[in-house]
Amino acid sequence: MVVGMREKWNQFALKHRAISEFIVFFMVSNGVTVLQLILMPVCKELLGRTPLIDIGFQVGRIGTNFDGTPYYIFNYAAGAIGTGGGGLAYFAAVQITMAVAQVVNFFIQRKITFKSTGSVWRAAAWYVAAYLIITVGAAAAQGFYKAPVYRLFIEVWNMGKTGETLADIVTMMINCVISFWVFFPILKIIFREKGK
Repeated sequence: MVVGMREKWNQFALKHRAISEFIVFFMVSNGVTVLQLILMPVCKELLGRTPLIDIGFQVGRIGTNFDGTPYYIFNYAAGAIGTGGGGLAYFAAVQITMAVAQVVNFFIQRKITFKSTGSVWRAAAWYVAAYLIITVGAAAAQGFYKAPVYRLFIEVWNMGKTGETLADIVTMMINCVISFWVFFPILKIIFREKGK
């Protein structure tokens, strides 16, 4: 049965390469998202116990929010979430989680999804460049939804620590959706076959 399904999939993939790549990309991306959902609370908990939580990381001011407060691309005010923005600890937890997920994603997407035979180093350089641009763009977009999501779960619905965890998941999912739709066309270019 498994062999028959694999054979049907291979025939489908030969006839509909772009669709099959998208399906595999979607499945791998979901797996990487699950990895992020597992890693993030662990990193956040470990780093939240360090003095990094009391160091604010607010970088890239690009104007003001609707309420008149400064708008930062990376906005992690000092202090625990609820009273602050998680500080450098939360920023580091996000970046470590995303870096691990992206390394896993790079190799799986390159070999399994796109079956790339081009230079791994060239692809890695372009992947890192795309990752940095997408990360800054997604971080800038967080200014629109991050604070309201946390406020909703922690303050409005009065869910405390559980609300903080749920807000982490919601903001991470929004970030993953943004990355998903931006990365697919970029990876189609980065992971070309040799000679194409």
